[in-house]
Order: sequence, then C-alpha cells, then structure tokens
Amino acid sequence: EIQLIESGGGSVQSGGSLRLSCAVYGFTYSPGCMGWFRQAPGKEREGVASVCPGGEDILYAASVKGRFTISVDNAERTVYLEMNNLTSEDTTTYYCAAVGLKNVRPGLDPDRYNIWGEGTKVTDSS
Repeated sequence: EIQLIESGGGSVQSGGSLRLSCAVYGFTYSPGCMGWFRQAPGKEREGVASVCPGGEDILYAASVKGRFTISVDNAERTVYLEMNNLTSEDTTTYYCAAVGLKNVRPGLDPDRYNIWGEGTKVTDSS
C-alpha cells in the first residue's frame, strides 16, 4: 500500500519557522512529482510547492516564494518543506501529495495528484 506520512506540524509564532516532512512508503519505485498543499476550513486546497524527480521543475506559490523551500532526500524517501517567516495566513493544515507516473508534470494543481497524505496542522501560537 502506498502511503505518504506527513509530520513536523505544530504551533508557531508569527515570524517563526517550521520544517514539514513527508515520508514515502509502499512504492516499489520512486514516485513522480510531489507537492505540498494547504487547505483552510471553507477554502479550496491551495498548491504551495512542488518538485519533480531529480529536483527538477520546482514551483512555488507566489504567497510563499522566498520564504518556503521544498527539497527531496532520495535516500530517506522524504520530501521536506522548510517554512520561514511564517504569518497567521500560513497557519492551516498542510498535505503532501504525489503523482504515480513519472511523465506527468502536475505543477501546483491539486487535481493532478492522485496520492495524498492525511495532513499535518500548523497553528498560530500568538
């Protein structure tokens, strides 16, 4: 069974930092592109950052560019999202997602990802 397990969420003050992790389990091969998304209650799921195999095609939402960094550790089969200078608008639930096929370039469109984690929550401690 393919699973994506997120971790690293927590409570953070404005201006603080967090690193989210997404561990990949169950793939008999490396997955295709992977991404981080977030969704606040009552709002649509928003693409935050994505990366494709080999570290290619890295994309960021305009709202996080320059503050967030996505990276991949192939040996650990883990995707990270380093988040700096967090604001209250960044506090919500974050989801990791993957595409099963390596020739698909989904960008930040959540509808093009077919494997999802359960999410990890980032809350405002202010």
